[in-house]
Formats: sequence, structure tokens, C-alpha cells
Amino acid sequence: MLDRNTVRSVDRAASLLIALGEMQGEAGVNELARRLELHKSTTSRLLSTLLRSGLVEQSDDSGKYRLGLAVVRLGRYAERLLDLRAVAISELESLAQAVHETSTLEILDGDSVRTIAYSDESGTRRDRTGRSAPLHATAPGKVLLANQPEREVIRLSKTAFTPYTSRTIVRVDLLLEELARVRRRGFSTAFGEHEPSVNAIAVPVFDQRASVVAALEVRGLGSRITPSRVPELVGRAREAAAVITDRIGGVAASLTAVPAGVQKQITA
Repeated sequence: MLDRNTVRSVDRAASLLIALGEMQGEAGVNELARRLELHKSTTSRLLSTLLRSGLVEQSDDSGKYRLGLAVVRLGRYAERLLDLRAVAISELESLAQAVHETSTLEILDGDSVRTIAYSDESGTRRDRTGRSAPLHATAPGKVLLANQPEREVIRLSKTAFTPYTSRTIVRVDLLLEELARVRRRGFSTAFGEHEPSVNAIAVPVFDQRASVVAALEVRGLGSRITPSRVPELVGRAREAAAVITDRIGGVAASLTAVPAGVQKQITA
């Protein structure tokens, strides 16, 4: 078992790392000691220990300290281990019950979009893990594609976009134009594009780098999800997505801007 002094040292080291992160730059021993209300010698010893492990780095020029690459590696480990489904499910349930439609959380899986969490208006949690759908013909697929480089959309188009219904976008120029709209508005729609009788909207969920890590979707019968309901559904979905983004330590942002070359092709 750890003795009291060891526990106190661990607690102080953790506080020091958090302080360095909150400062978002470099800090000297005196500054850190004042912030943490520690003796200068104690702070210096802690920094020396963290320096040896790579958790902090020291500037050759200023002698000040900053977070080290080991923290970045730990952050990546934590990100991979994070159970996005467990974090999101309660918000999906609340959203589904509020709008009386189905809500899902979708991620990019190769050249498809995959459902990782699902709830209908009754609060049912169905296991839809592994259920895939096309990127070009679904609302969450468009949100995820809108955050990808143009070359990925062009690559997908070379394998041909399947026309699931008469409303499916199958021309790459029209899809690029649609993705530009998604980026401008910050949400996507798919009205009868994958399944004739199903309409949907989707909004992004962001990770720690302000990149789109998932898409939150509201879907239902076309007779219920009409164009007039889009503002309401998008507003509610954005609120739920913001909570999920916050819970995973994400940074809310706009979707990736359209590269200039693509914009010229779209508007030409």
C-alpha cells in the first residue's frame, strides 16, 4: 500500500501537470509554486521527476517547463480507450424521447458509416453495432464525408455511388456541392436518399482536436420528419451533440472549410 507521503507526491504531480495544461504554454518554477501553493524546492523536485519520465519538457532558451510528448501519448491512449457509446447513450435516449423519433450515433468505418449507439422514442437500446450504411446517401455519412479531404470523395466516386432511390446523389460534382452546404450549415439532411420512406438529419460530434469524430442522427418516417421540422430537430440534435462533445473532452468547431479549389469547381 502507498504511504501518505507517496500519495501526497502523486497528488501534487498530477496537480502540476494539470496546471501546466491550463497555462497552455511554458511556466517557470516560481510561477508554478505560487499557483499550487507549494515550496519552490518541492516544485523543482516534482518537475525533475516528471522531466525524467517525459511528462514535462524544459526549454533550453528560457529554462521554463511545458507538457511533454509523453502526455500526448497518454492522451492518445485514453482517446482510443474511451467508450463513445457509453458516453452518448443517455443523450440519445433523451433526444429520442423529446422528438419522438429514433436517434443514433454513427462513426466512419472505412468507406461506410457504422451505427455504434441507438435509441428509439420508447428508450429502447437496440444493439446495432456493425450496422453499416453508405456515406453518400445518408445524413450522418454526409457529415462525416464533409470533414474528409476532397480526394477521398473523388476516390469513393470511382467505385460508383449506388443509386438507392431516385433521390440518391450519384454524381461527384453534385455531392461536392452538397457537402459544401453541409459545411456552411453545420448539419446534413437525407430525405428519401437511402430508404424511400425514411428522412433524417445529422450533426457533428467533435473530438479533442476539433475534428469530427462521430455524427448524431435523428431519423424517422418521411411523413413525420418533414422540412418544417428540420430547424427543431437540428436544434435539439445540436444540444445533445454538444453534451457528448463536452463529455469526451472535445472542442466544438465548424466543419472543415471547403478548399478554395473545390469551391471554384462548385460555383463555376
